[in-house]
Amino acid sequence: MKDILTLTLTLTLTLTLHVLVPQLYENFISEFEHRVNPLSLVEIILHVVRQMTDPNVALSFLEKTREKVKSSDEAVILCKTAIGALKLNIGDLQVTKETIEDVEEMLSALRFLGCVDIKDLPVSEQQERAFTLGLAGLLGDGVFNFGELLMHPVLESLRDTDRQWLIDTLYAFNSGNVERFQTLKTAWGQQPDLAANEAQLLRKIQLLCLMEVELLVMKALSVGLVKGSIDEVDKRVHMTWVQPSVLDLQQIKGMKDRLEFWCTGVKSMEMLVEHQAHDILT
Repeated sequence: MKDILTLTLTLTLTLTLHVLVPQLYENFISEFEHRVNPLSLVEIILHVVRQMTDPNVALSFLEKTREKVKSSDEAVILCKTAIGALKLNIGDLQVTKETIEDVEEMLSALRFLGCVDIKDLPVSEQQERAFTLGLAGLLGDGVFNFGELLMHPVLESLRDTDRQWLIDTLYAFNSGNVERFQTLKTAWGQQPDLAANEAQLLRKIQLLCLMEVELLVMKALSVGLVKGSIDEVDKRVHMTWVQPSVLDLQQIKGMKDRLEFWCTGVKSMEMLVEHQAHDILT
C-alpha cells in the first residue's frame, strides 16, 4: 500500500508538469483519483479544463470535481476560484461576484504566507505568489492599504527580475504618486489585466493621494489659501475662510442660468399653490 501511494504521489507531481489532455484524465487518472491528495487532484484537473473549448463542459467538469474534493477546504476554494474565472470569461458577472464573496472569508493569501516559512517555498513559487498578490492588490476594489504586502519578504523575490516594475508600482500606489505611476506605464502597460483597467487604476491612485491630505492642508494654510486650524487630537480640520476665485464670463453666465432656472421653478410652484390652494385647505 505504501508503494502504491508513493507511486501515486510521484505520478501526480510528474503529471502536473506536463500538458494534460481530457482523454488522459478519463482513461488513466480517474482510476486512482480517490487516492490523490484533493488539492493536487484539482491542480491536475485545471490543466485538463484549460484545454476544453466549451466553457459549459468545463464548468460541469469542475462542479463534479468540487463534490469529489469537498473534504478539503483548499481544494474546494481552488475549484470555486476556477469556476468563478470561467463565469467571468463568459460574462456571467453576477455568479462571479457571488463566487468571490463565497470564498472571500475562506481564503487569504497573505495569511497563508504568514503561516509558512518563506524559505521553504521554491523561488519560482515565491515569485508567482508575489506577482499574483501584487496584481490582486492593484486591481482589488476595496484594497487601499499595501503596507502588509510591501513589508512581506515574498515581494523581494521579484526584485532584480523582469517583474520588479510591480514592486515599483506598488510603492507608487502606497504613496499616491501619480507621476511615478505614469512613468512606469511602459512596464505595467504590458500586463493585460492592468492595461485593461487603466482608468480604474488611475482613479484608485488619485484616491490614495488623499492620504497626504494633511500635508496639503498645512501648505494651503501656510500660503493663505485657506484659514482655519487642524485638531490633531480629534483628527479634524476646521475651515473658517477659503480664498475666493475670480469667475470668468462663462462661469458667471452659468450661475445666471441656474438662478433663472430656480426662479422659474419657484414661480411654477407659486402658481400651482395659487390655483389649488382651495382644494388643499378644504
